[in-house]
Amino acid sequence: MSTNFGEQVMEQPLALASMALDLNADGRLARIDLERIGKAVAGSVHPAVYLAELKLADQASPGKLLDMEAILAWLSEKSGQSVYQVDPLKINLGAITEVMSKAFAQRHRILAVEVSKDEVIIASCDPFVRAWESNLEHVLRKPIRRVLADPREISRHTAEFYTMAGSVRGARGTGRSEAAAKSGNLEAMLELGSMKDPDANDQHIVNIVDWLLQYAFEQRASDIHIEPRRDVANVRFRIDGVLYSVYELPQQVGAAVTSRIKILGRMDVAEKRRPQDGRLKTRTPDGNEVELRLATLPTAFGEKLVMRIFDPDVLQKSFSELGLADSDLARWQHMTDSGNGIVLVTGPTGSGKTTTLYSTLRKLATSAVNVCTIEDPIEMIEPAFNQMQVNHSIDLDFSSGVRALMRQDPDIIMVGEIRDLETANMAVQAALTGHLVISTLHTNDSPSSISRLLELGVPSYLIKATVRGIMSQRLVRILCPDCKVLTDVDEAAWKELTQPWKVTPPKQMAKPVGCKVCRDTGYRGRQGIYEVLVNSRDVQEQITAHIDTAKLRDIAMKEGMRTLRLSGASRVAKGETTIEEVMRVAPMLDG
Repeated sequence: MSTNFGEQVMEQPLALASMALDLNADGRLARIDLERIGKAVAGSVHPAVYLAELKLADQASPGKLLDMEAILAWLSEKSGQSVYQVDPLKINLGAITEVMSKAFAQRHRILAVEVSKDEVIIASCDPFVRAWESNLEHVLRKPIRRVLADPREISRHTAEFYTMAGSVRGARGTGRSEAAAKSGNLEAMLELGSMKDPDANDQHIVNIVDWLLQYAFEQRASDIHIEPRRDVANVRFRIDGVLYSVYELPQQVGAAVTSRIKILGRMDVAEKRRPQDGRLKTRTPDGNEVELRLATLPTAFGEKLVMRIFDPDVLQKSFSELGLADSDLARWQHMTDSGNGIVLVTGPTGSGKTTTLYSTLRKLATSAVNVCTIEDPIEMIEPAFNQMQVNHSIDLDFSSGVRALMRQDPDIIMVGEIRDLETANMAVQAALTGHLVISTLHTNDSPSSISRLLELGVPSYLIKATVRGIMSQRLVRILCPDCKVLTDVDEAAWKELTQPWKVTPPKQMAKPVGCKVCRDTGYRGRQGIYEVLVNSRDVQEQITAHIDTAKLRDIAMKEGMRTLRLSGASRVAKGETTIEEVMRVAPMLDG
C-alpha cells in the first residue's frame, strides 16, 4: 500500500487528484479512470463524494463499485480512524451542539457525535487535517477521539441538529424575554423568565414542530410521544414497534410544542385537565399526504401527547404485502365475502387490526353497497365509507351507534370494538337481519374470542348462527434484506416455538446483523402473522356454555387453521424473521 498519500495531504484537506493517484497505486482505480479524473474539477464538492457518485469499478473487488462505503473503508486504513455511521436516534442533540459552534463545525466540516465524561467523539471527512484539534481540546478540557463519516451526512446533520438546537434555545429565550419586558429589575427578569412559557405560535416552536414531524416521517415512525417530566419533556418515536428516545426538550418548550400541535389539531388549548382527541393532516418530505391522530393525557407534570401516524399508502397495499397470503387470505376473503354475519379481528393495541379492517372495507366498499362505521375515534377519514365517531358526552356509544346505523340501510357495518353485551347483542341483531358486521375484540387468539363472547353473555346458539370466523393477528419485525445472513437452526428454540406440535425445522434460518439502512437493528419494517378460524359445522359443535378451547383449537387446526406461532414459524423458515421476534409477540397457548 502506498504511503505518500498521507504525507502529501497531511494538514491539508483531501484533494481529488491525490486521492485518485493513491487509489490507482493501491490497485483500486483503473488507469483509464485515473486519466478521466485527472481532467476533472471537483469544485466545492468533497472529493470523496465526487468519486463515489462516479460509480467507478473497484479493481480490488470484482463486481463491486468504489462507493462511499468502500472509499471510507479505504480512508480508514490510511488514517487509522474508524468509520462512524451517524444515527440521529442515538445522538444527544442538546449535548453535541454544545461542544462547538455551528460556524466552527461548518468551517472545519466536523460534527460532535458522542459526548461522555471521558471523551468527545468527533466525526470528520478530512482525516488528515488536525489544526482544529488542539483548540477544541483546550476548550473542552477532555480528549477528542476522531472518526470518519460520510461528508454528505456531516453536512446534512450539522444543519439539522444546530437548527433544532437553535430553535429550542430561541424558544426558551423568547419566553424569558417576554417575561423580562414586564418586570422592572434583573432578579424579577430571571424569576419570571424561569416561569414564563414560550408562545405556541412563536416561530421557534413552529420550527421545532415541523422538524419533529418531518424527522418522524424520515425515520418511518408510527407514533410520536411527547412526555412531560419534572424538568424536561422527552420526545420518543416508535419505529417497527420499538420506542426510541429522540430529544429532551426543556419542560416549558415541550408544553409549548404540545400546545402548538393541539392548535393544529383543532383541540381546546386551554383545557389541560381532561384527555382530548384530535387529528391533523400534513405532508411528508416526498409530498405525500399523511394523517395524524392526536391524543392528550393529563399527567403529574403536564399533558402527555401521542401522535399516531397513518400513512394512506398502507391502505393501498395488497393483503400479500401486509403479510396475509395463501390459504389464510383465501379463508379471510371467504368469510368477508359471505354478505352477512359477524367477522372478528382480534389482537392487542398496535397489532395492525385497524389496517386490516380498513384494507378489507376498501375492497368491499363498491358503488353497489353502503358501508357504515362507528369508531372510537375515527382512525382515518375514508371517502368510500360513512363514518361516525363515538361521543360519550351525548350518550353515543357503540351500541347506540349500531342501533342508529341499522336505520341507515347499510350493507356492511364496521364496529370499532365489541366491549360489552349491549354492543355484542346489537352486532348479533344486525347480522341476523342480513348485514355483514366487522368488528374487533381484545383477545390473545382466535379460539379464546368465542370464550369472550360467551363471557359477555351472548348465547351460544347466536354465536353459532352469526359468527362467520375470527382472525387473530400480530406484527413481527421483518429482517433487513440488505444485511441478514443465513445461519444454522437452533433446534431447541425451534422446538419451543412450535410446541406442542412436531414441525420439521428448516435447513437454515436467517439472523439480524445490522447496517446503515436498518440503523443497526437488523430489522426493517413489519408484517403480520395470522391465525384464521372459520366457524365451520365441526367448530360450531364445540360452542357450548362450557366450551373446551383446546379441543376447539385442535378441530380448527385439522381444518387448516395455523396458530400465531406456527404462522410465525413459517416466516422464520422463509428467512423473513427470527424465532425470538415471533416468540416476543405471539402468545403461548393456554389450555
